[in-house]
Amino acid sequence: MTISSSNPFLWGAATAAHQVEGNNTNSDYWVMEQIPGGLFKEPSGDACDHYHRYREDIKLLADLGLNSYRFSIEWARIEPEEGVFSAEEIAHYRDMLLVCHEYGLTPIVTLHHFSSPRWLISAGGWLNERTPARFATYARKVVQELGDLLSYVCTINEANIISVALLTIDTRDRGLGEAETNAPVGIQDQALSKPSAYMQNWLAQVAPQFNVRPDQLYPFILTIAPERRQVILGAHKQAREAIKAINPALQVGITLALPDLQSVEGSEARLREVEQAVYLNYLEALHQDDFVGVQTYSRSIVGPNGVLPVPEGAERTQMGNEFYPEALEGALRRVARHLSLPIMVTENGVATDDDSRRIEYIRRAVAGMQRCLADGLPIIGYQHWSALDNFEWMLGFDKHFGLISVNRQTQERTLKESAYFLGNLAKAALQEEKAHL
Repeated sequence: MTISSSNPFLWGAATAAHQVEGNNTNSDYWVMEQIPGGLFKEPSGDACDHYHRYREDIKLLADLGLNSYRFSIEWARIEPEEGVFSAEEIAHYRDMLLVCHEYGLTPIVTLHHFSSPRWLISAGGWLNERTPARFATYARKVVQELGDLLSYVCTINEANIISVALLTIDTRDRGLGEAETNAPVGIQDQALSKPSAYMQNWLAQVAPQFNVRPDQLYPFILTIAPERRQVILGAHKQAREAIKAINPALQVGITLALPDLQSVEGSEARLREVEQAVYLNYLEALHQDDFVGVQTYSRSIVGPNGVLPVPEGAERTQMGNEFYPEALEGALRRVARHLSLPIMVTENGVATDDDSRRIEYIRRAVAGMQRCLADGLPIIGYQHWSALDNFEWMLGFDKHFGLISVNRQTQERTLKESAYFLGNLAKAALQEEKAHL
């Protein structure tokens, strides 16, 4: 199924529930954040209070000239206990969707953006063979209750995130055995820089909170066992089928973390191996989808022994990545070579406190995307990451991706110049698109 070319290009910005809503107390992340001296720099707390301020935030995006908003529905709120669904939380997300429509924003909803219900982790998490069916039950409930207000549904965010992380992780250096093992491991820099003894101590503190042993703890992005891909893609497939059974018109896809892959001379064979692990192992499973979400921030340069460090002297972002906006074009072209589906850029952005560099990043990334469009690639939208400066998981609040800054004491929002820049790009492009209809 393809999306009609009569639909306008979707210019927007993205958030994830746990990173912006605040007080997501039934989620696994909330539990893990509370362990003193753990892998998290700080707990999420009130985050950006988007749970209460979503109307204000959605209006800000609409006023900029954007026509879409990608956000996630929090599974832990909808289903706080297995089989128990919250009418209050369903009503909350219904109102969010209604506000999007009120302000002319097409909602692009993600059903799972890293955080899971704590009960799911207690039941075996993302290695349990029953997780796909449980996820499909949740997806079915969401569409039954909210499907009349939905157009695009991303089932799972960055389904391949661990495969990407393993490109630059040698687990043997962390005392975790061979490269693929059943031991969970953090993927953020702070977690990976800790010795394995520290990790094991942290796991020993966390596991009892879920009534499991440390070797049975499998949150979404802390699980590196090879079986994870089968479980995640199984969850996606069963959710897609459940959604389509209720509303066949909904456009269903998944999002992938896709660095632009490049290689040094003589490393082409190794590049193909990396491409298989990060791209093809997932793209090959998506032919029944309606679109694919591409999430690109930088490039990975492959040498004969794997991914190389960031080039010496290169500008780095707050996340330690190379400042390389051209990565988006490279990733889009690689996806289009291997998958004949509409493509949505569901995340693209840069962590920096220098907003002039964010503007430059957007300018060059969007220019690359527009070259792809000119060459006929079926790109249907661009969602900037992120709408708000938010809670960057284990790294806390000091990594700034947002178009809108948030005062952590007052929750006051301030639009950055980069927000106006993206808004103006969107308005100009939409006006031109309208003129050609």
